[in-house]
Amino acid sequence: MILAQAGSAFDQLAERYDHLWSESAIGRQQRAAVWRRIDPLFQTGDRVLDVGCGTGVDALHLRERGIGVCGIDASKKMVRVARSRGVEAHHLAAEDLRLLAGEFDGAISNFGALNCVSDLGAMARALGRLVRSGGHVAVCMAGPCCAWETAHYLVRGEFSKAFRRWNPRGSDASIGIHVDYPSVRRLARLFRQDFRLTRWYGIGVCVPPSYVCGISETNIEKLAAVDRRIAHRPVLRALADHRLLLFRRV
Repeated sequence: MILAQAGSAFDQLAERYDHLWSESAIGRQQRAAVWRRIDPLFQTGDRVLDVGCGTGVDALHLRERGIGVCGIDASKKMVRVARSRGVEAHHLAAEDLRLLAGEFDGAISNFGALNCVSDLGAMARALGRLVRSGGHVAVCMAGPCCAWETAHYLVRGEFSKAFRRWNPRGSDASIGIHVDYPSVRRLARLFRQDFRLTRWYGIGVCVPPSYVCGISETNIEKLAAVDRRIAHRPVLRALADHRLLLFRRV
């Protein structure tokens, strides 16, 4: 049921996802911020698992650096797009990661795929079985407080949207799936059986969420330059659109 629900929701976006996000000025800058942090974690010849691989953008980036990538996604259509680009991708939900075999040097999950996972603890334990000792796991998720989002919707008088991430029970997304916004402390606790949180960063402190319109590409680039200087700082990083957590397998 979980696979069918999430897969069906993201099937609706598969053909437009890159246009809406990956190819947008905001999407490019936020993704570049993630890449700057994860590139040093993996070396040529490594094999990395991409959980929620989407259309394969991150997999292709890693592959250009000589890293092998196996992607999984709950959306059949997302997997189809990724495969059309030459990415090794499988139709499998993160909740069913226990069904995957093999050993990996690390894993990534980018831009909120895990916000839609109902049992993150079980998924983390499955990753513990798949990732070798000493391997790195990079998880980028929407956090429970986004300054841009709150301000954006408050100005418009849309109060429920302004504070939707603050609800500890999560919220229902417009595409028909439930979304949770776990804190860094909670994520560290869920992963602690096999992983230790080494550091975390804000992704999109000054660069806004993708639905914020009317900002020129030049100004987005300027905001991204500010993020490069401040996105690691306590307090500020907690106000970002996404949070990038870096774990190490013990």
